[in-house]
Amino acid sequence: MSDRIIKCLAFDGRISVTCIETTNLVEEARKLHNLSPVATAAFGRLLTIAALMGCDMKSENNKLTIQVKGNGPIGTMLVVSDNVPKVRGYVSNSLVDLPLNEFGKLDVGTAVGNEGFINVIKDIGLKDPYVGISPIISGEIADDFANYFVNSEQTNSAVALGVLVDKDGVRKSGGYIITPMPDALDEDIILLEKSIFEAGAISKMLENNLSLEDIAKKVTQDVKIRVIERKNTPKYECNCSRERMQEAFMTIGKEEIEKIIREDGKAEIVCHFCNKKYNFNKKELEEMI
Repeated sequence: MSDRIIKCLAFDGRISVTCIETTNLVEEARKLHNLSPVATAAFGRLLTIAALMGCDMKSENNKLTIQVKGNGPIGTMLVVSDNVPKVRGYVSNSLVDLPLNEFGKLDVGTAVGNEGFINVIKDIGLKDPYVGISPIISGEIADDFANYFVNSEQTNSAVALGVLVDKDGVRKSGGYIITPMPDALDEDIILLEKSIFEAGAISKMLENNLSLEDIAKKVTQDVKIRVIERKNTPKYECNCSRERMQEAFMTIGKEEIEKIIREDGKAEIVCHFCNKKYNFNKKELEEMI
């Protein structure tokens, strides 16, 4: 089944709900980067929130870049998304391995760390890109982004992200963002908090084969929820090419390229986002100069 996104309005339009399934997307990332289970869970959550945020951008030329830099052993994670959303990214330590946490779950919080920063850059065609910085508070990703939305975008959003991983790969992955509109009532928020708690984990709902519409209804307890947009397009896709890699390589300068020609006579460049290798022979290196 393909990954998908739906955007809904609940409580007569007073609450916005966006739900996403990213199972195939995260499995593709796991295979490309040879991720350990805990790295799959951490990176999968970040890819999911990037897709959720990316699909809100207006133009395919807009670009969202998110960097999570904590003090845990996974190191830096970076993800880029457009509005389709097509996402790509990399993890500093893709093989990080940790014992399960006290609840018997993959210990994402320890892998990411409980100190550090989230950096968000939105290039949406304005003169200068929007830059938002927020501290990491738990390393669990969803909590950290709920805090980011409050600090940097002044919205009290509920964020849920989940990745179920077993020995064969990603079983289920997805998430949701719930944001009150300006006319939301206090009783709406109280009911939402109760229904989100009772609904349970997003990954469990997906594993129980609930549709995204059913999940939106369950987390809001609004059976009259209105779906305003459906997308079947979230995917992990790199936009690297031989030409782009050559342009990037040439930025090291003439002297460095001449040194590589003398010492090695060739060069191999690996894309961080998809691990694809590009080889340039001596003649091609000389043409770059």
